[in-house]
Amino acid sequence: MPPAGYTSFNPYGGGGTTREHPRGTVILVLGIISLLICSFVLGPIAWVMGSQAKREIDSDPTTTYSNRGNVNAGRICGMIATLLAIVEIVVIIGIAASK
Repeated sequence: MPPAGYTSFNPYGGGGTTREHPRGTVILVLGIISLLICSFVLGPIAWVMGSQAKREIDSDPTTTYSNRGNVNAGRICGMIATLLAIVEIVVIIGIAASK
């Protein structure tokens, strides 16, 4: 038995409490909506918020976050939407320049 007050380090988390990241659902919703309608604005927002939340999750090894997957999925959707928006802008500029 470890001494009283001792908490072993677990690189995968789980050493302490389990909770949800407060912005996890918001990031996922922004990422999904950015893929559907407003990729120019919501995509980068989901990407940045997801990256910040992922950094916060990784910086606290004593807490296990139950919605890490939601944060990561929203971040990836934001990345894809942003890249699609950039491709769309390049195509529009290319079409306009060829006329």
